[in-house]
Amino acid sequence: MSHEQLPSSHSADHRTGFWQELPRALSVKAISTGVVAALFGCSGPALIVISAANAGHLTNGQTVAWLFAVYFLGGLISLVMAIRYRQPITGAYSIPGAAIMSVALVSIPFAEAVGAFIMSGVIVLLLGVSGLIGRIMRWLPMPIVMAMIAGALIRFGVGAVESVGAAPLIAGTALVAFFLASRFLNSVPPVLVAAVVGFVVAYFSGAVQSADVDIAMVAPQFTLPHFSFDAFMAISVPLAALVIGAENAQATGVLMAEGYRPPVNAMTVISGIGGILAGALGGHNANIAGPMTAICASEQAGDDRDKRFGATLVNGVLFCLFGLFAGMAVPLILALPKALIASVAGVAMIGVLLAAFQQAFTKSVGYQVGAFVALVVAMSKLSLLGISSPFWALVAGILVSELLGEAAKTRKHREAAGPAAEH
Repeated sequence: MSHEQLPSSHSADHRTGFWQELPRALSVKAISTGVVAALFGCSGPALIVISAANAGHLTNGQTVAWLFAVYFLGGLISLVMAIRYRQPITGAYSIPGAAIMSVALVSIPFAEAVGAFIMSGVIVLLLGVSGLIGRIMRWLPMPIVMAMIAGALIRFGVGAVESVGAAPLIAGTALVAFFLASRFLNSVPPVLVAAVVGFVVAYFSGAVQSADVDIAMVAPQFTLPHFSFDAFMAISVPLAALVIGAENAQATGVLMAEGYRPPVNAMTVISGIGGILAGALGGHNANIAGPMTAICASEQAGDDRDKRFGATLVNGVLFCLFGLFAGMAVPLILALPKALIASVAGVAMIGVLLAAFQQAFTKSVGYQVGAFVALVVAMSKLSLLGISSPFWALVAGILVSELLGEAAKTRKHREAAGPAAEH
């Protein structure tokens, strides 16, 4: 089956029609997981965008336009992909991309940055239309991809542990509630229990406080793009590499780890279109997002993987609303303790991380050393040429595997084992 085909092995589900499937997809587990994903995406990441806007001395109207662009379009991508493919392919924007804008906007005028945002989307769109990304993803050794996913997402698990050190009562109670619910409450999503219990503890302990964010309730102010070679090299190229090498690659790997057949080229195309439209509105990009997809694709979103797209639908609606009411919503979301969000997001990743580790380091599939190298590089804070560690994890893992001859050994082993060894 092609990566571009619909994922489910139950073709009847797709003949039934979206509206017939919707009630079953919007289960309590899917809704609660979609809310958790939205809380994660609308908290710390929003502050990174605001910080980048402040570094570029943007007006409140330009900042609100930026938030509107990335959140509304990111939510729209979620809705489109979930409805079209019935997979938890979740849209947002590149968080590392927002972070590098804090540096770029110090020296690059915002009008030139807007032009560079648009050009970045054009690059991604052309790569998607050409089908090149799909061919690359089919060529990549799956153990190395899974190791990259494990390394890139392990920070969520570590973040959950560190949140206990930062706020022992809030995070600790949330984690205990999650594991107790996992054991004794089969009918209630453990991640929902953890979020509710953690919020109650945080509220009564006085940890829920208004955030000091200077965004007035003003109309979005859009900026006419100006195109320059300097901005293209400083922003367009690294941002496109982040969207493809970090976000889309993570999302694709996560979906494969959960048993889906993601439409890789379509994911790249819509990320390119989202980048162009977001750039035109003054946002750095809107694309398929790795961490958001990981949360919505996890087993916390439901036992039936064919219905987990409901979590993406919920997340998409909440993202759209957040984008529409950014000036009002940002302070409310940021009032929640970071430790609570980190702990809940961490436990939501357990299933994805377990699947990634198991598929990366199963001895029978080979690539052991290459997968380990990919793991540690993805876990690092390596950044070269403006591109973050997930991309370099794939490069390093493949390079080491080739140097050690792991790929050749794996091919010989499969040939010797016969057709039964092929997957």
